[in-house]
Amino acid sequence: MYLPRQLISKLYLHLQNTRHPLSPPVLILVALETDALCACRILTQLLKHDYIPHKIQPVAGYSDLERAGTELVSPMMETRGGAGGVVVCLGVGGMVDLGTVLGLEPEGEENTFGGVEVWVIDSHRPWNLGNIFGGFPLEPETEDARTFSARTPIGVNGGRIERAYKPGKGGIIVMDDGDIEDELSKERDAYLALVDMPEIQDDGQDLGDSDEDESENEKDTGDISVGAGRKRKSWADSDEDDDEDDRPRQRRRSNSSSPIPDSPRRPQHRGLISLRDDALFSSDALEAPPAAQPPRGPSAKTLRRRLLRLRRENEGVLREYYRLGTSYSEPISSMMYSLASELGREDNDLLWLAIVGVTSMELYGRSSAGIAVAARRSDARVSGWLGMRGARIRQLLRDEVRRLNPPEIGNGRVLPETTGIIPTTARSPEDTSIRLSPEPKFLLIRHWSLYDSMLHSPYLFSRLKTWSEAGMKRLHKLLAKMGVSLVQCKQSYAHMDMMLKRELRTKLLKYASLYNLDELVPTIDTDGKDRGGAKDGWGFVRSWGWRATLSAQDVGVVVGALLEVGKNTTSAGDLPAGPSQDLLDVDNNQSQSEEWIPRFWEAYDALEDIEALKAGLPTAQYLHKAIFTTGTTILKKKQISHLRAFRMCVVKDSPDATLFNHPGALTKLALWIGEALAEQEKEATGGRLAHGGRGTPLVVASLDDKRGVYVVVGTGGGGGPDTKFLDRESAKKRAEEKEAKAKAKEAQRRVKDKIRAEKKEAKRKEKEEKKKAKSDAGGDDDEEEDNEQDSDDDSDLSDSDSDDDDESDQDEDELDQELERGYGLNKFGTAFQDVVAETNARVRIDSFEHCVVEVKKEDLSGFLESLSMKVVIG
Repeated sequence: MYLPRQLISKLYLHLQNTRHPLSPPVLILVALETDALCACRILTQLLKHDYIPHKIQPVAGYSDLERAGTELVSPMMETRGGAGGVVVCLGVGGMVDLGTVLGLEPEGEENTFGGVEVWVIDSHRPWNLGNIFGGFPLEPETEDARTFSARTPIGVNGGRIERAYKPGKGGIIVMDDGDIEDELSKERDAYLALVDMPEIQDDGQDLGDSDEDESENEKDTGDISVGAGRKRKSWADSDEDDDEDDRPRQRRRSNSSSPIPDSPRRPQHRGLISLRDDALFSSDALEAPPAAQPPRGPSAKTLRRRLLRLRRENEGVLREYYRLGTSYSEPISSMMYSLASELGREDNDLLWLAIVGVTSMELYGRSSAGIAVAARRSDARVSGWLGMRGARIRQLLRDEVRRLNPPEIGNGRVLPETTGIIPTTARSPEDTSIRLSPEPKFLLIRHWSLYDSMLHSPYLFSRLKTWSEAGMKRLHKLLAKMGVSLVQCKQSYAHMDMMLKRELRTKLLKYASLYNLDELVPTIDTDGKDRGGAKDGWGFVRSWGWRATLSAQDVGVVVGALLEVGKNTTSAGDLPAGPSQDLLDVDNNQSQSEEWIPRFWEAYDALEDIEALKAGLPTAQYLHKAIFTTGTTILKKKQISHLRAFRMCVVKDSPDATLFNHPGALTKLALWIGEALAEQEKEATGGRLAHGGRGTPLVVASLDDKRGVYVVVGTGGGGGPDTKFLDRESAKKRAEEKEAKAKAKEAQRRVKDKIRAEKKEAKRKEKEEKKKAKSDAGGDDDEEEDNEQDSDDDSDLSDSDSDDDDESDQDEDELDQELERGYGLNKFGTAFQDVVAETNARVRIDSFEHCVVEVKKEDLSGFLESLSMKVVIG
């Protein structure tokens, strides 16, 4: 089932009203990612406010999820001695059948879910359709309710929860961010048609086209049926057919065990009979004429073929959806903040968590095309993460910041952010407000020097090519043109000269265009606007009194580093070594998750404790230094090979190689390198990416010597990540334009019809006058010529009108041609599964990111060879 966006608070309000001291605690399953952590923080704040007990369980992958289902979720079922309850999945399980994974739908049992209600809030796509259109306990079967649709609970229509629905009976409920209702109507119809179809064995035979089958069916019924389809014979012809009628008739059989009854037919001749036989005449008189008999229905074989064809069509719709590729939708922290807003609980703390969660999505390259390099377009409003949808979310967050943090009025002070300076300190010792700031695309600038912040920025890395000596010279030349010496820029930014900090934004805007850095810092024309499109490109900053001032990007970077590396790691030698066990060993997988879960609690605490967050800054700096060093080595030594479908590089000899055994850190490295390669492609092709604008995908593998495996991640090439959102906006505009054109065309047609009627009336009067004047000589011939001329004029006028209409319709059809669905999406997940099915490679797919896998060390070459033949980008 799925919950529409406008009813997002329905489940929580029911939980709030029905909770009592003896109720079981709410179980929260959380993925190990920053967005899920922020959403968990928001949800726990709401639960604490309402005194609802809860338990948090971190989940590292699908094996952990299955283990949590066995140990925690299944015992909650009423059929197994539990009391039911609520399970909330944050960033977990949206792409798999949760009823099976969590053990809520055991095979052979009629009572499913056992009063356990699972809420799913996930930004991963594609959805598992069984969760959103099924996932509920069926009502008892009766004579009137035998089908799946008839046994759905009250208040559920086609999987959609309506206001009449009463929670508490159990089931899987997906919170819709708008995509299900807008995009999945075709998949819904196919899914609901399949669940109501009878079970039938498909032997894989070719069913052909429906038209051919129908004609064949008609031919078969015409040949076999006697009476309704055969001409009635006269008594005079009876002697000629005696031999034929005396043959024993065989009964026609279908593929089923029961024979098909024959059509009603005339009684057979019984030898020599008299034409005066009263019995014969009486029976013949009562017999209905053959032409009046009902036509024969389709045979069982024909019905079976039709059913199989319909089943294959619907299965094809679902298969096509699942193979579109992975993508991301609205961040779950934004969904949780929407829930808080519906409940009237929004405040600065919850807003800040939502801002950090949304910002972290962009840091990890999670876009509407899956994990891919960020798109850079000339129009800043539609560039970057999630395109137009991301721009709307950021604008809503900026509006919330203004609403909850009104500006100070009447103190006469000039705020630093209004003059283009990024704030580094609080306004007062008690200041905990959130502010908008013109953040440059530097990394941890408040906690690093200006030089290190620019050097470790992925944006500058890709455009200035700082992995080479020429790129470093460009960086130094940019600083020199700005009038900043190397001695000054290598100082801590917080202690730099105030005049340099005040003029930094102006100088960056002045010289950025010379180095292809147009998006380096928000432009001046975004300042001071308070209405639509206000402060586009501005970031978010929050202060904790005199203790610290950090941007949302800073917090996202630190929390991500704590999840991937751990708080107490400052060198590669400090990293804990994993046990040397086989990949398929369960203990090995469990030990790895046990190593990651303590990091979850460190990051979880850092979101609440500013001192813990500040303690994680050295970890974040260390991780990004390692990314810069490793990426520079790979590009400088040209260790990237170009295979048929993607580029490929392996991390194994770097001193920091152990860091990249974590999928999150390896993904950051892949995005870092991929953005540099995308810029190289643009320069080589005149500003256009390869593969029809999709860019060249990149596969990065990191060797884990202790476990004998390669961690492999596949990323998109930087093209087409936001096309479906942009196309949706353009489609709406085209629909409006088409409607306006239709109205204008209708008005124009009315004017033409009026002109045509006036011309006809004028010509009619003219003909009548001519007819009166020349009634004696040749009037009929002239009238015929006039009629021919009138008809020619009318046909010419109508032809010109139809030509104009055809041309305009053709233009509109060309405008309506949108990019194919799934264009540019990351399809590494389906490609990995296809390779596993076709080869004997030992591969483990356990991450919630389907573009991340682990491959046995000896099987990597064969795995990559097979992968190079697959389609990895939509």
